[in-house]
Amino acid sequence: MKPDAGYGTDTLSTEIRARFVPDVNGLRMHVLEAGADPDRPCVVLLHGFPEMAYSWRKVIVPLAEAGYHVVAPDQRGFGRTTGWDGSYDGDLASFRMMNRVRDVLGLVDALGRDSVAAVIGHDSGSPVAAWCSLLRPDVFRAAALMSAPFGGPPELSSETETDIEKINKDLGRLSRPRKHYQWYYSTRTANHDMLNCPQGVHDFLRAYYHYKSADWEGNDPRPLDGWSADQLANLPTYYVMDRHKGMAETVAPYMPSEEQIQSCQWLTEEELGVYSTEYKRTGFQGGLQWYRCMTNPRYQRDLQVFADRTLDVPSVFIAGRNDWGVYQNPGVFERMQETVCTDMRRCILVEGAGHWVQQEAPERVLELLREFLDDVDGSTRT
Repeated sequence: MKPDAGYGTDTLSTEIRARFVPDVNGLRMHVLEAGADPDRPCVVLLHGFPEMAYSWRKVIVPLAEAGYHVVAPDQRGFGRTTGWDGSYDGDLASFRMMNRVRDVLGLVDALGRDSVAAVIGHDSGSPVAAWCSLLRPDVFRAAALMSAPFGGPPELSSETETDIEKINKDLGRLSRPRKHYQWYYSTRTANHDMLNCPQGVHDFLRAYYHYKSADWEGNDPRPLDGWSADQLANLPTYYVMDRHKGMAETVAPYMPSEEQIQSCQWLTEEELGVYSTEYKRTGFQGGLQWYRCMTNPRYQRDLQVFADRTLDVPSVFIAGRNDWGVYQNPGVFERMQETVCTDMRRCILVEGAGHWVQQEAPERVLELLREFLDDVDGSTRT
């Protein structure tokens, strides 16, 4: 049975329209949108993992009220978008970065647009937004990157291993053996471990979101001295895991109390239920395919064609002050600002927010996005 277009209707503004856009690079793409008007400039919002278009629910309508046609798709592998292969032994190549950029380009074309005012990406959606603007600045005229700094295309190399593969071996040799989460997400067992975890998908996601948010007081990020096992071992276990544990087991000790759950206004139980219901239906493998492409030397070599290319459209970086994602790849945060993004207007760490910045601090994120869009968008808005 095909899913309908209306997930989360009880928790979404009535001004948000859910619909399917057919024939988008082989996908039937599910989108949430507001302010649909061909005379308005368009902005595209790209979610991360384990999220969906729903993660933008708090910013879609206010951006539309600011005069934009706002479109947030469920990306390939997620939510109610269909047409992707969700098996571990399936078509992994369709999840490579160049094809994900093509997905977004195809969506823009299907919307009848020649270009968009900005592409905005969070978490693993951030590098997709960056690559969109790096490769097609004529279409994606500005980029807002959130929570995941962009280090630019990989350098030319004949290496047969990725950085993650190499560092994972060193992490395994520590006195307390560890492993990198991207390596774990690339394993055959990861989807089964999370989908069939003892605590259930809903409680797994509750602990995962809590552990990476500003609500967990242990999130006090700082720059690391370098890309070494000893330095990466300083990261929380949701990034550098104990060698023998899966992600569901890793986050289980950080399950918030019932009182904390009830007081969590940025992600209520009803809102979390939208995520858990969808992931119970689809599983996690679609999103995990993205990580498999990141840890696969073949797909990293493909990106080396663009070595030394810079992102030259106007850009902004927004993340939570309590987000370790800013520093999980040592040196990338600084390189993004100094050399990769040649027209970075601002780089802001939002107080009181962790990794889920547009959900934890939507008012501040909206303020920053409006300022950025006002700065770079010369169009007349309604």
